[in-house]
Amino acid sequence: MENNAPKKPAIDERLEALTQTVGRLTTLHRDLETETAARFKDTAARFKDTDARFKETALRFAETLDFINQLAHVAKDHEQRLEGLEGQ
Repeated sequence: MENNAPKKPAIDERLEALTQTVGRLTTLHRDLETETAARFKDTAARFKDTDARFKETALRFAETLDFINQLAHVAKDHEQRLEGLEGQ
């Protein structure tokens, strides 16, 4: 009687295959950690830049609002002066 069943790998072959698999997984994990750290660093730098730009924009809006209010007062003063001149 002939045995056509596939040959099972010996324990040493199985251990070697597991060792190689664990080695590959470890390498993949380290690469992923390195890539993730680089992305977090890049993201942090971009957030810092965005925060600085946002603060600058908020300051410019405040300055613009102040300027608009000053112009509104000038316009009101001119309007009152014109009304006074028309009333004479």
